[in-house]
Amino acid sequence: MRQLNFLLIFSFGLATVMFTLENTAPTTVHFLPGITTTLPLAAMLLVVGGIGATAAWVFAVWTGVVKQVERLQEQTEREAQQVRIQELEDDLQRYRAAVDAQLGLLPAAGESSATSSDN
Repeated sequence: MRQLNFLLIFSFGLATVMFTLENTAPTTVHFLPGITTTLPLAAMLLVVGGIGATAAWVFAVWTGVVKQVERLQEQTEREAQQVRIQELEDDLQRYRAAVDAQLGLLPAAGESSATSSDN
């Protein structure tokens, strides 16, 4: 994989050098009304390419930051959900214990039918 990366970088660098040597004609660049400059075509394209590469890098960094923030928010939400689930499980256990205690206080089904048949 390193050889492939080296080959790609070397090829791109060689193509850039060849392009620069072949395109030395001056080109006038208009930035804003009244602001112009004259640069060789290759230099202008290298500057514009550098600006584009920088913009792409800034965008990639910004996207990474946004993803990291979203990941942290999701983790915080997940932790809050886990706490809430644990609270609900504790409540359920308390309710089960309360119901079991109340069921123990009720008379047995056989006793209630025996007392009703005696009357």
